[in-house]
Amino acid sequence: MSDTPSPIDPARLGKVAVLLGGYSAEREVSLMSGAGVLAALRSQGVDAHAFDPAERDLFDLRHEGFDRAFINLHGRFGEDGTVQGALELMRIPYTGSGVLPSSVAMDKVMTKRIWRAEGLPTPDWRQVASVAETEAALAALGAPMIVKPAREGSSLGLTKVTDAAQCAQAYALAAQHDPEVLCEQFIQGDEVTCPVLGNGAQARALPVIHIVAPGGNYDYEHKYFADDTQYIVPCDLPTGEEAAIQALVLKAYRTLGCRGWARADVMIDARTRQPYLLEINTSPGMTSHSLVPMSARAVGIGYEALCLQMLASAALDNVLPAHPPATKA
Repeated sequence: MSDTPSPIDPARLGKVAVLLGGYSAEREVSLMSGAGVLAALRSQGVDAHAFDPAERDLFDLRHEGFDRAFINLHGRFGEDGTVQGALELMRIPYTGSGVLPSSVAMDKVMTKRIWRAEGLPTPDWRQVASVAETEAALAALGAPMIVKPAREGSSLGLTKVTDAAQCAQAYALAAQHDPEVLCEQFIQGDEVTCPVLGNGAQARALPVIHIVAPGGNYDYEHKYFADDTQYIVPCDLPTGEEAAIQALVLKAYRTLGCRGWARADVMIDARTRQPYLLEINTSPGMTSHSLVPMSARAVGIGYEALCLQMLASAALDNVLPAHPPATKA
């Protein structure tokens, strides 16, 4: 990836749908992300239009002649492979990862299984289906423990449990968002995030951002609305740690088969300085508080240029055969 990509002709990108809103619990964030991207693309001369799948039939995209889709949907029915599959069927190139990586990355349990199988460090975990199993997970993993929905983002439904008396409420909160609940070992230390741009061997990690939230509580409010969270970029990590985390995140990205862009969240153990992968977001936020644009700016890629670069990378996973099968009489 070059910090100064070759010029992109907006006219060649065609009619573009900026997908925003959607059905998930992250709808509000998606609307903010989409509004920012829409304005940025239009400022660059792109024929871009807002499109909310919660308010319109997604297949109107084909009927109305859209050439590309910039996916700003977060969470389920947008980041989980469902919209990606529909766009594949409509033959409309889209930003971000394809169907399988999107689906896998949305499921934190499946992601952790793959990373662990590939030897990548991720905190220990248990998947639970009841309060009793949550209590058993606490006994096995130790306190503190994180309880969260397995297929949700933006820290929604997340609780930091410090004793067994909190397990019932923590499980109930997570289960409100997803019947699959994840209990995860808590790693005490530095919280960082690292975006990636590009595909395969050409993918490159952007600068690591060190996140310092008040009281260590980087929740939904602090992610998107509060102004008291510190984002340190270039990061202040000890020598060599940033490069090691970038290499780890790139391997995690490629292991899942991600393309286009993504952002991985990492905790660094305060005692051992061992980094642990928490999750990877294949449709990262693009709001004024979002971390991918912040990291890109650190290497000279402005918001508008980033949006244009991502749109130009829109693609399809599957290529139709040159000679379709004959229709039966």
